[in-house]
Amino acid sequence: MATFTLNINGTKQEVDVDPSTPVLWVLRDHLNLVGTKYGCGIAQCGACTIHLDGTATRACMLTVSSVGNSEIKTIEGLSEEGDHPVQKAWLEVDVPQCGYCQAGQIMTASALLEKNPNPTDEEIEMAMNGNICRCGTYTRIKKAVKLAAKS
Repeated sequence: MATFTLNINGTKQEVDVDPSTPVLWVLRDHLNLVGTKYGCGIAQCGACTIHLDGTATRACMLTVSSVGNSEIKTIEGLSEEGDHPVQKAWLEVDVPQCGYCQAGQIMTASALLEKNPNPTDEEIEMAMNGNICRCGTYTRIKKAVKLAAKS
């Protein structure tokens, strides 16, 4: 076990965990930030997407020891009131069905729009590729990303 001080959603959090613990489990099991979901455990589905220094990153394969001083943002830290433009667009377009993948989808989309505020359809598809939605709401996801880009 080792003690790590993490910058999560703008707040310093101290955890005492094994250095090989994935950030996903630190967030969920040690800090009760359960918006980040477990999907596949091999960084292939995107349900566990967080921002690491503004970049969409899969938390299931990111060890706590590799984070260092980087800033972690989870879905809980995206907006206190749930009014981030991507979150608002998600609701307006009625994207979620089961909702399980949505936090990862939203985190990926918001990271894209931070870097590229006016993405093309192809750029949206490339950025969102690998975020799996078992309900198949991909058309609505793209429409919501485009709507958020206009905000």
